Amino acid sequence: MLVNPASAGGKALRAVGEAVEVMAAASADFRVVETTSVEHACEEARTASAAGEVVTAVGGDGIVGLLAGVLKGSEHPLAIIPAGRGNDFARVLKIPFEPREAARVALDAPERPVDVAAVDGKPFVCIASLGFDSDANRIANDTKLLKGNLVYLYAALRALARWKPARFTVRVDGEEHSWTGFSVAVANSKAYGGGMYVAPHAKLDDGRLEVLMVEGTSKLDFLRDLPKVFKGAHVDNPKVHWYAGTRVEIEADRPFAVYADGDPIADLPVTVTVESRALRVIAPEPS
Repeated sequence: MLVNPASAGGKALRAVGEAVEVMAAASADFRVVETTSVEHACEEARTASAAGEVVTAVGGDGIVGLLAGVLKGSEHPLAIIPAGRGNDFARVLKIPFEPREAARVALDAPERPVDVAAVDGKPFVCIASLGFDSDANRIANDTKLLKGNLVYLYAALRALARWKPARFTVRVDGEEHSWTGFSVAVANSKAYGGGMYVAPHAKLDDGRLEVLMVEGTSKLDFLRDLPKVFKGAHVDNPKVHWYAGTRVEIEADRPFAVYADGDPIADLPVTVTVESRALRVIAPEPS
């Protein structure tokens, strides 16, 4: 079990303590490694996988995406004890958020093959987004006092107050689209931002990326429609455009950081790709 002791204000370290109780009660052979850096986490994951151990990410989407990049293509799976702020990859996979229940899933559930996406070769598992989302993600990451979904809603409202539309150019499998608006999101999974189902029709194992483009609209309309994203009820909005493909190239008329799995991953221009069913994850059977 790989855990960053400083992650989520110590939440991950508390979660691993509860998971250990379940592992010990089941007489499982396990060990806990407290990571000290990204490089340390990756090296420990490589070593464990090479030894035939099941690597378990204790934390949020950031460490899951990081370890997915290490383990993709391996015959050994990744297990997850959700302990971040968003936990959207675990949410979509129906992995329980309660650490003891998640540990039981890690012990008993089957393996599922899932896709792994990448921005300029840097892996992610949920959604890569930019534009308005760049500002909102930065504010969310800088906000320490709010918890759970509230931090993402707060960040969206703060970002909206200062937002000015940008001109985006996106090529999906070579087909070019340009417009002025709010955001571009490239989805490997359904959700981000602590339960925002921005791409409710995305599938984790279909080998393709869903591309969401939000055209220019008034800030008032954007604000009114924002709560719909938590239920995926925004998909029929005429200002929201959808495409799908395996290679997505993105640029804009001003600089933006691209965020994926909650963290900045690259700066524009970028190319997003996907590897079909490249990672094995321990998770409940899909319903």
